[in-house]
Amino acid sequence: MKIGLIGTGNMSRSLGILWAEQGHEVFWGSRDPNKAKSVAEFSSHKTQGGTNDEAAEFGEVIFYSVRGVMPSAILSSTESLSGKVILDCNNRDIPAGFAYGPLMVESLAEELAADIPNAHVIKAFNTMAQEVFELSPQPLKEHQVSVYVCGDHPAARQTAMTLASEIGFNPIDCGPLRSARLLESLGDFIRFMIGGMKLGPYATLSVNVLPGASEQRLGGRQPSS
Repeated sequence: MKIGLIGTGNMSRSLGILWAEQGHEVFWGSRDPNKAKSVAEFSSHKTQGGTNDEAAEFGEVIFYSVRGVMPSAILSSTESLSGKVILDCNNRDIPAGFAYGPLMVESLAEELAADIPNAHVIKAFNTMAQEVFELSPQPLKEHQVSVYVCGDHPAARQTAMTLASEIGFNPIDCGPLRSARLLESLGDFIRFMIGGMKLGPYATLSVNVLPGASEQRLGGRQPSS
C-alpha cells in the first residue's frame, strides 16, 4: 500500500518507519522538503520525502499530523485527497488548569472532514505517546495495546484497523466519526495520565473484555427505581 504522511513530527516519523518495515511504500511530506527527505533517509528503508503536495498525490492512505492547520491551507488543491483514507491523530492543546470552554460540539476530526468532504477521515492513534511505538510489534501484541478507530466509511475504518494491527496494536472499532469527540477527550486523559499523574509516556489505555460472571450472587443488574 502507498502511504503518504503529511508532517514529519514524532508520530509521523515513527508510524511511517513502522509501516515501511511492513513492506508499505512510504512518502513523507513537509513544508520543508529537505526535512522530509532527511526523515526518509533516517528510516533506512526505501522511503521517500518531498513536499506536502507530493505526499498527498502519492498515498492511497494519508497520515495527517499537522495540528491546527487544515489541508486547504497547506496543499495546492485538496482534490488530491479525494476518495482517500485520511488518518487523523491530532489532539487539541490542553488549557492551563484544565479551564475548558463550552462542551465540545465538533471534534478536530470532524473539522478536518468538513475541509476535505470527498475524503474518508478516520480518527486513530491519538491516545498514546510516540514512545509506545518504539515497542512495536511484539510487546504491543503481548500487552494488547488498543488503538481506537472511528470514521463514517466502514471500508476506510477497516483499512486503519488493518494498518494498526500490522504493527502490533489491538484495533477497536468505535463506529462513526462523531465518536472522535470522545476519542479526543480520551486523548486528553491519556496526556493527563502521562504528565499530570506522572505515569510516563509508556502509559496506555486498553480495552479488556472480561468473561461473564458464572452467577449473579449480587442480584444482577436490575431496573433503576
